[in-house]
Amino acid sequence: MEYIKPKRIWLKNNPDLNELWVQERIAEDPSILGLGDLILKDRERVQPRAGRLDLLLQDPDTNQRYEVEVQLGSSDESHIIRTIEYWDIERRRYPQYDHTAVIIAEDITSRFLNVISLFNGFIPLIAIQMNMWKINDRVALLFTKVVDELPMGLVDEDEEVREVADRSYWENRGTKNTVAIADNLLEIIHHFDPGFELKYNKFYIGLAKNEQPNNFAIFRPQKNYLRFEVRLDPSEELEQKLSEAGLDVMEYSKRDRRYRVRLTEQDIKSHQELLSELLKVAYNNSIS
Repeated sequence: MEYIKPKRIWLKNNPDLNELWVQERIAEDPSILGLGDLILKDRERVQPRAGRLDLLLQDPDTNQRYEVEVQLGSSDESHIIRTIEYWDIERRRYPQYDHTAVIIAEDITSRFLNVISLFNGFIPLIAIQMNMWKINDRVALLFTKVVDELPMGLVDEDEEVREVADRSYWENRGTKNTVAIADNLLEIIHHFDPGFELKYNKFYIGLAKNEQPNNFAIFRPQKNYLRFEVRLDPSEELEQKLSEAGLDVMEYSKRDRRYRVRLTEQDIKSHQELLSELLKVAYNNSIS
């Protein structure tokens, strides 16, 4: 195999390739950012009295949105302020979504990283360094995450601000049959702790014991399945078990530290032992 040394190209003063070109590449395939299988929700999105947001990306399977700002050359304080301002506008306008600010630049200096670290943990923020490389007569864009988002708190810690729903709300949003799958999972939980009950919220069905939320697992009934989300650290052994079982596993949520699985009524019957194992481990982790 022949080795070819690529050449670094800086876009800042490039006469042929500009920021608009970079936006187009990301819009064509948002997965190149390494943030998951995202879709483009909007581009050059007008912000009230605040300019335009470069890109708005969304996870199609969750209520997660990413406010993305691209800057050629070295990033600076104005880039941070602009990104955070757009993030703040979007989260206020659309509070039903989880929002993350994403800063992309060709050069992210140590001073810039120090400034970002002051915000991270208070503002969900990701910094990505963008590099363009030329190989023969072709170019490639590479994106490297240099600052990851810090968790902003677990679901149950914010329970009191969630809008309360009821069973009929979820039967209309999903179906009676998919809500019944949550009942089946609750029965499995009762084998090791009978004190839990379902707690109906606007965005998910959670778990509570003695009126205190403990969402080591949450449930989101859809029309044809129930999305089962269990809080567990990533594990190759666990992923192999899920794969061998043939369950419909979605992408792992790093933000919430949850495995997400689409379950049908038949899955409950066929994989009760595995589901019980997942729930019990997550439960033990939550009380340890």
